[in-house]
Amino acid sequence: MRLNRLFELQKSLDDDIVEKRNLQGIAPGEWIQKETLAMISELSELLDEVNFKWWKNPKEINLDNVKEELVDIFHFFMSMCLKVGMGADEVYQRYITKNRENFKRQYGTSEKQGYAFSELKGKEDV
Repeated sequence: MRLNRLFELQKSLDDDIVEKRNLQGIAPGEWIQKETLAMISELSELLDEVNFKWWKNPKEINLDNVKEELVDIFHFFMSMCLKVGMGADEVYQRYITKNRENFKRQYGTSEKQGYAFSELKGKEDV
């Protein structure tokens, strides 16, 4: 499965960075903090690529740059998953479960209230 291969590559990169930069002993929680900040930085770079500054003249969107930023974000996502012991198979299973729940929420069949389209009827003017 391709997702498994990506996680293997990410683990190899993470291990190499830890070794080469002498970062052993950093607790998983601290790693998550560092990688969340790195991901926020990458998200900001993504925003810069898609003209979020409404007060500026828009530029033509470079989809190749957008894709590059998305891959950077994915790198940090996979790294965080690995830090908490979650590999590709678990990400896949959790995604499937959450996706199913999100559909249930949209159609009002979830135990969680407040998502169904039917709940919007009569509230448009509120």
